[in-house]
Parts: sequence; C-alpha cells; structure tokens
Amino acid sequence: MRANPYQGPPPPGPYVNGQVVYGGSPDAAGLPWAAPVVPAPVPAGPVAPVPAAVPVPALALAAAGAAPAMDTQVARELKRQVAAELHQQLSRLNEASGTEADRATRRQRGRALIEEAVARWSDAYAQTHGIPPTRDQDRALAEAVYDLLFRAGRLQPYLDDPEIENILINGCDDVWVSRVHQPLRQVPPVADSDEELIELLQDLARQHGGGERSLSTASPMLALRLEGGMRLQAMTEVTPRPYVAIRRHRVASANLRDLVQLGTVDTTLAAFLAAAIRARKNVMITGTQGVGKTSLLRAMAAEIPPDERIGTLESEFELWLHTLGHLRQVVPMEAREGNGERVDGRLAGELTIGELIPAALRMTLSRIIVGEVRSGEVVPMLRVMTNGEGGSMCTLHARGPHMVVDRIAELCLEYGSHMTDSLAYRLTANAIDFIVHVTMVDETAVGGRRHRFVSHVLEVAGLGESGRPAMNTVFGPRPELGEVRAVPVTPPHSLDDLRRAGFDAGLLASPYGTWGAPLNLRIGGMR
Repeated sequence: MRANPYQGPPPPGPYVNGQVVYGGSPDAAGLPWAAPVVPAPVPAGPVAPVPAAVPVPALALAAAGAAPAMDTQVARELKRQVAAELHQQLSRLNEASGTEADRATRRQRGRALIEEAVARWSDAYAQTHGIPPTRDQDRALAEAVYDLLFRAGRLQPYLDDPEIENILINGCDDVWVSRVHQPLRQVPPVADSDEELIELLQDLARQHGGGERSLSTASPMLALRLEGGMRLQAMTEVTPRPYVAIRRHRVASANLRDLVQLGTVDTTLAAFLAAAIRARKNVMITGTQGVGKTSLLRAMAAEIPPDERIGTLESEFELWLHTLGHLRQVVPMEAREGNGERVDGRLAGELTIGELIPAALRMTLSRIIVGEVRSGEVVPMLRVMTNGEGGSMCTLHARGPHMVVDRIAELCLEYGSHMTDSLAYRLTANAIDFIVHVTMVDETAVGGRRHRFVSHVLEVAGLGESGRPAMNTVFGPRPELGEVRAVPVTPPHSLDDLRRAGFDAGLLASPYGTWGAPLNLRIGGMR
C-alpha cells in the first residue's frame, strides 16, 4: 500500500471516495409486464353474450379457477375505446366553452372514462370465464390504460425508476437499461410489435406540445423531452427497425455544493467555478455524451444572482432553469422542428437555436445559456460571448479538452463558406474565458463504479504565436500522484477578476485541492 500524498482531512459530506453510494433497485423482472402472457383454454359450454365494444380475449390463468393476469392487448383496446370517447367529450366541451380543455381536465375526464371501461371489461370477463378479476388486477389494468393514453405506456415503469439512467430500444423486443453503477442489461419488451412501438412514440410526440414533432415516413427522426426532464431520440424508416434512446438527468436541481457531495468537483474547484460565474466569465463545458455536462451547467447557473435576466436556448428543454425557482427572470426558448415539407431546402416551420439567438439578444438579457452547441449556431454563440456583458455558458461534445478548439473550428466551418480556420480561432480566443471538461471513468465491467468528475479547467488566454488560441491549464489531473480529477496546476491570468468576485487565491496553493485521497480506481490510479 503506497502512502497517501494528500494532506489534511477530507471535505465533509456523505460520500465514499468522492462518490455518493446509491442503493440498488428492484430487478426489471418485478415489473407487471415481465411475465409472458399464455392464452388460457376456452371454457366449454354456452357463453353469455358480451357487448361488442368490450374485448374479452383469453387471459393468462395461473391454474384452474385462478384470477386473470393482465393482458396488454386488453389495455391497448381499452385505450383506443377511451381515446375515442374522450375525444367526443372534449369536442363537445370545447364547443360549449369556446376554449380548449387544459391538460388537467383531459386527464381527469380520461381517468373517469378508464374506470368505466375497466368496469365494463371486468363484468364481461366474469361472465365469459366464470371468475371475476380482483380489485388489484382491475387497478393494474386501469393504470396500464392510463399510461398508454397519457404517459409512456409500457415504458413508464422504466421512466419511473430513478435508478435507471439510460433506456435503449432496438426494436420492440430488444430493450436494454443501465442503472447507476451497473452495466447494460436486457429487460422485457415495451411493445408487442414495432408498429405498436411506433404508435407509442407518435402518442408521445402528440403529448409533447412543443411544436410540430412527429415520427413518420416524412419525419423519420424524433427528438423530444419527456415528463421529468428525460430526453428521447427516436429513428425509423432510415433504420431496419425503430430505434430509441432515452437519457435521464438524475441530478435535476443540483448546485455546486451537491456536486461536491457527488464527487464531481472538490470544494476548491467549486469555489473557483462559482467565482467565475460571479465574475461574468464566459464558460464552455465539454465532454462526451452522458458524463454530466448539463448537470454541471445547471449547477453553475445556480450561482447567477437571482434577479439577473437570462435566456436559455435548447433543442429540447433540459436545463429547466425557468422552473427551479432560483432565478426570477428566465426567458426559456426551445427550438422547433419542421413539419416534413421542405421549402427552399429546409423544413417548413423549422426554427433552429442559431435563428433564436438574434431574437434572444433583443430580450434585454444579461446572459445567454445554450444547452448544447451542435452545429453552425456556435458562431452566433461566440459572437454573443464576445459582444455581450459576459457570463454566458454553453456545452459542447468533445472527447478530450485539447480537442475543443479544433472541434469549435469544425462547427464554425458549417456556418458558411466565408468562415475560415483563422477566423474561427480568433472568435474562440475573443469569446471564451474558460473550458471546463467533464470525464467519466466507467469500471462497471470490472465490478467497479461509474466515476463522473471534472478533469480539466483550461483558460483561453488570447491568440498564441501560431494563430491558435493559447491555453493555460488552471486545473488538471496529477498522474504522478495517481489523481485523475482536476486539482490546481497554474493560476489563471484573470485571477484578480476572480478575487474581486470573492475567490480565495490561497486555495490554489494546494497541489491536491481539497480531495481527501486520490480517486480509488480498480484499474489505474493509486491504490
């Protein structure tokens, strides 16, 4: 066992080795749709007549005289019946009132219709099979119909499980989930056919309510937000089967203190990032997919003074700064997809983040936050950072911190033919003050954990001699100490600005930051 090179006690917090210890969650086999449905034998003898509107398919029977298990076909058929009845009721209500029923009214009326439909089905089943469903089974069927009509159907139990981070669907019967600190594992299907899966996705698009989003031959890609802030991306027609990826932001309302407890940053880096926000420094947060860029951006935004007027621009709302309550004046803007009809080479009705930025500038905003820069909108974003008051932020996908400058240049070249590498480098050098890179080390395959942490903070210090932005590593890993997380390396050129914002420069004197010990990795690092 090598000696611990760190000095001083670890910072306080309920965590182990800089990471919160999460408990497990029930296995997916415990979900009500895990067991396959086995058709029951049709009983002999005369059968009482059943109303045509009520389906009575054979249900699974555990044994002779046992109560029925829930059949997803029944739930789907009842959902269609209730949807038709609800549409008629709401149409009459809208005509009478002259206004469209709100979401709460639709769900309240839908719940009443579902209870009636389940009661009719239960009576018909009892007449046909000679044994009535139990109250719990009726309740489970009603919830399944409600989920199909107003929520995410058979996906909903996975969405409700807070331990699930990712849901990957490669066709209706090939579904995988990843839980906290666990590798991917396959779970039961979420639909009985790909057609049913597409119908579910189309229902989710209609429920979205954020512009014209659909999934069809004309619009084979769908991106939307789900209840609880989860993000869904689906593709069909251009793939052999419908493919879906759903990501959960598990740290929905965290601040920098919370990220200290999670082991993303230590108290030194948290103080530094908070001072950078107060000092109105422009920050770009980078990293690969799923490492926690949005969570860090949200936590840093919590350091903005509450009375400042800011604007958020996103393809789908994920930051939710307008709902968290800390900031009193937030103008949230969400890009809008087109309707599948191309006009002059683009989708009719489409509004991109880049097109929203000029309008955002006329909203008297002190800062602009872009959830994710993906394409040519990087140019207006950099111009906002250059010409505004400062303090703007965005995220960008990049595999390593030293790739960020070239990644920005690549996106700038998508802006137009007049853009060049040298102009992109100049824009970057003038606009960005700090690049904060987030890393994930995934050791679940070797029995370990997923470690998400900030690994680098780079200061952009103007143009260098080669015409590229000069980079100063303020925080970085210390491989010689077995530390892969960001610890102080070099004081920034803008240290005086941070000191005026309340930062204690003495914190940069410790080469170990305020970590209690190096990150305990199973492979690499210091044991």
